[in-house]
Order: sequence, then structure tokens, then C-alpha cells
Amino acid sequence: MNQHTHPNLSGIIAQRDPARAARLIGMVHVGALPGTPFACRSIEQIEQQAVAEARQIEDAGFDAIIVENMHDAPYVHGDKLGPEIVAAMTRLTGAVRNSVQIPVGLQILSGGNRHSIAVAHINQLPFIRCENFVFAHIADEGLLAEAEAGGLLRYRKSIGAESVKVFCDIKKKHASHAITSDVDIAECAHAGEFFGADGFVVTGISTGKAASLDDVKAVRKATTLPVIVGSGVTPGFAGSLCEHADALIVGSYIKHDGYWKNPIDPERLRAIVNAIGA
Repeated sequence: MNQHTHPNLSGIIAQRDPARAARLIGMVHVGALPGTPFACRSIEQIEQQAVAEARQIEDAGFDAIIVENMHDAPYVHGDKLGPEIVAAMTRLTGAVRNSVQIPVGLQILSGGNRHSIAVAHINQLPFIRCENFVFAHIADEGLLAEAEAGGLLRYRKSIGAESVKVFCDIKKKHASHAITSDVDIAECAHAGEFFGADGFVVTGISTGKAASLDDVKAVRKATTLPVIVGSGVTPGFAGSLCEHADALIVGSYIKHDGYWKNPIDPERLRAIVNAIGA
């Protein structure tokens, strides 16, 4: 078992194979939701596909799932998200949770962190993935000038959702970090831990692009919290990552041709599970 595994991550993500080096978290990218530019299917059709993909991921041997609305591009951020998105994600995460035995978390793009806390609390989901927890940056949806931590954790407290863990991206993908170029990723981790994060997600520069192993090592050294790799995980790279990370999020690789918009490829599911198995 990975020597860096932490109890608070173990309590959320069930370790189905004690010999596995790190836990595997599979992405369910739900179809474009009602009201977004590329929406073309009913909520019933979107739910059916999400449930089917979640079952494939579980059957392959993954340890947890994250449900995400990545097809909703171009994104609006935070309070600009409409109530229809929250309603849809509540329905979809509830359906996925009821269809599998492994833990289910969520992320609502872009910056729907309070929305995610509320959905997780109502559906009794154990974790969310959070953008912009500490420091500012410029993302493809614009300037994200206000860090989330203070308001988000106060909101979590106010609705009694303290059981919902917040795993936070640092130096997140699809963004420029010129504003914080004098703050390295280790310092971001220090700040995030001080501000109450429950774990950190380290990514590459964009979806499907590999995280820097040096970044993963730096965050591992900087914090006692769980470290999760959030992009670019492949069978060939997984072994190196497992030496330093507690969990690996896999979204693009498990799709046909490694492209996140495509359907799940069962052979790729098996390959990534075998790569970090006993």
C-alpha cells in the first residue's frame, strides 16, 4: 500500500485492493446540461449515459467516481451558474450514487463550489473538487480574482455539511498563473492547508495533459494532506505517480483514443487498473 496514504482519504475512498499502490478515481463527464450551448439531449438520456459509465468504471475496479459537467463549455463562473445546473447535477449525482457501491463526488464547472457543497450535502456525497481555493488566476473563462476558501468553508459550516471533504486544485489547468508567478506550487499547498483544504489536486496545463512529476513531488513534500493527480494519467506514467500520490483521477485516458469527449473504452479501463494493481 502507498506509504503516503492518509486516514482522511481512506475514509472517503474505499480501498478495494489492499495491494494497490494508489486509489483510482474515474471521471463521469455528463452530457451538456439544459440551457448550455451544446445541450442536445434530454435529462433522462444524460442520466442514462452517466449511470452506464459509472457502472463501467466501478466494474473495472476503480475506487471512486467524480461527476463533472465538462460538456457545459463555454463556462460561466460561480454565481452566474443557473439553478437549472444545480438541479440537473443534483439529479445526476443522486442517480450515479444509487447505481454504484463506490464513493461518488462532484465538481460543477466553473467555480460552482458552493453549489457542489449543497448538492453533495443533499445527496450525502463525501467530497467535492474545488477550483480557485487559494490565490487568484486567469482561467479561460476570465479573471478569477477572489479565492474561495473563506466563503466556501463558512458556507459548508452554515448548512451543516462539514462531512463533505474539499479536494482543491492548485495551479489549476486551463489557466495562466502569471499573477502568482512568484508563489510556487509548494507555497500554494502550504496556504491551502492553512486555509482548511482536505487534499490537493495537481494537474497538467490542460485536460489530458500530464502533471509534472516534480510538481507532484513538491506538493507531497509540502503537505501532510492527501495528494491527488488530476490529469494526464496513463498506464506508463501511473507507476511513477503512485510513489508520491494517494490517488489518481482518470478521465481522458479511459475514453476511446484518449479523448475526453468519446465513450469509455473497456480495454483502457482494464489497462489503467492493471497498471497500478498488485
